[in-house]
Amino acid sequence: MKIISIANQKGGCGKTTTAINLASTMGVNGQKTLLIDLDPQAHATLGLNVDDQNSLYNCISKLTPHKLKIKDIIKKVTNNFDIVPSNVLVGTLEQELADEIGRELKLTEVIGEIKDLYDYILIDCPPSLGFLTVNAIRASDEIIIPVETSRFSMQGVDHLMDIANLIRERLNHPVKASVLITMFDSRLRHSFTMLGKMKEKFSGMLFDTIVHINVKLKEAAVMGEAVIRYDKYCRGAKDYMGLAREILTIDGRQGIPEVKTRAAIKKPAVEAAADTSAYEPSERMQELIHKETGEFTASTAFVLKAPQAKSVYVTGSFNDWSLDESCRMSNNEGTWTLKVALKPGTYKYQFIVDGKWQEDPANTSMERNSFGDINSLIEVKA
Repeated sequence: MKIISIANQKGGCGKTTTAINLASTMGVNGQKTLLIDLDPQAHATLGLNVDDQNSLYNCISKLTPHKLKIKDIIKKVTNNFDIVPSNVLVGTLEQELADEIGRELKLTEVIGEIKDLYDYILIDCPPSLGFLTVNAIRASDEIIIPVETSRFSMQGVDHLMDIANLIRERLNHPVKASVLITMFDSRLRHSFTMLGKMKEKFSGMLFDTIVHINVKLKEAAVMGEAVIRYDKYCRGAKDYMGLAREILTIDGRQGIPEVKTRAAIKKPAVEAAADTSAYEPSERMQELIHKETGEFTASTAFVLKAPQAKSVYVTGSFNDWSLDESCRMSNNEGTWTLKVALKPGTYKYQFIVDGKWQEDPANTSMERNSFGDINSLIEVKA
């Protein structure tokens, strides 16, 4: 089990958006995940349409008349995704426990009751460096610091690292810190300038995944859903799915790519490797398909050289940009391949290498899509 705090004292950097959508995509990847809303503003709770009067205040406070265990206030959001809601009373804990010995261990003690029930516990911290954030960092194995591409965000990372170093020295609890670029606007030259500076300053700490500006992220929050369920094809969903897969790869875990939305409910993906022979129809099968549909399909090979990759998928307009075991590519000494039976026509596609989306570097036929990145194009002839 791993505990990750998502923290930044600077507001407006996508902290709660990251907490909600990372927890959701972790669940989609087969990881039993709990999101703890530790922010008295309760934005994560509101962003998932969770309505409850209880919070961690009832678990930690000695003054509450309604004392509860953390397992009593957990609410189910979707399969593999639960939340501990928050409310304004959580903010009073800072003053109530100000003089109590061991106050920085309160959250660690509470989480200890349920940590064996989850693969990941994510903590959405308040936008401050007070008692609650210190408790979260002390309970965590890792901190994810969401930052937008601005100078002020870079300073915020420095302040949070000071707190993490203080916890390591005073409480003998080392915590790994990782930086996530959020709200990235690829239309602005300034964004790329700041990205370059952040790569220099936070070398070795940056995730490969970058979360781009995407209106669907805001729409999903208004609807009280994680973006992966609101619109699994949008750029925001792709980015947070990529982040989840990057974390799972780093942790040596293999997720199960299963995405369920309101628009399309699919059967859970099978964990076994795909049988690519199903995508290579025989001549006899071609004749039967042509007889029934009047169309031919051609066995089309997708190839990518990526010797360092641990997993590669190919997805595109030919399968509605879905992500499951049928589009997992096979590795042969660093060359990844998959054959797919496609009808004549032109198709858009991208590779997903260790959770990161990219165009085909060997294909010069391409176009820019609405997300600001590149789709490769392939034409299939009869």
